[in-house]
Amino acid sequence: MRDDTIPTSELDSRSAKGTRLKKSRPARAGYCMPDPAAALTDKEIMKHVPVGSRVLDLGCGDGRLLEILRDVHQCRVQGIELDPQEFVGCVDRGVPVIHGDLDHGLPEFPDDSFDYAVLSQTLQQLKYPKRALEEILRVARRALVVVPNFGYWRGRLQHLLGGRAPVTQALPYEWWNTPNLHFMSMYDFRDLVERLGIRILKELPIIRGQAVDRAWAANLRAESALYVLERPESRGANRS
Repeated sequence: MRDDTIPTSELDSRSAKGTRLKKSRPARAGYCMPDPAAALTDKEIMKHVPVGSRVLDLGCGDGRLLEILRDVHQCRVQGIELDPQEFVGCVDRGVPVIHGDLDHGLPEFPDDSFDYAVLSQTLQQLKYPKRALEEILRVARRALVVVPNFGYWRGRLQHLLGGRAPVTQALPYEWWNTPNLHFMSMYDFRDLVERLGIRILKELPIIRGQAVDRAWAANLRAESALYVLERPESRGANRS
């Protein structure tokens, strides 16, 4: 598998031509929550996916990211989506997609079926996020996970001063219509990953619309974060 990447200028051009940014909408059955920083997270995800990789996108929405990975990075792609309308969007783009519920696991895929799995703004919507991470790193060697940060300072301030469930750009729903079942800070996510014995290769907090490497006070300043995770070698060896 080649390790070369596409220039950022080409990614910007491709995104401008072929990418539909998702607009906020009421909570629904699907697992792909509208991401206000979708263009940014797509670009950051693509930086970490080598050309020609096998990529699984879980909660892939309308297949926007997979279409770009296929056409720009020549990746072999596969999506899973629960929402019927988004599923049709994938079909319209010619992206291979399975209509499935991530809480039921990934029984259709053998171990190591993919090089990378993507889980963007989806983990917090699952009933069993711990089980989902284990399954993802069974079928893929590495995972790119984007999660909202409940430790963000604006959310803390709203809760402290207003005594109400916070509403921010990364958490845009009211308590009664949110698709999110779990709320985590960056500290909470790190703790779960450590318990599972998963390695964090990269942590990129999203701060003021920018992915910042090694940011200070990231758990306070970041609205969301992108993680590059890797399954330990020993786990793969035990299965083989």
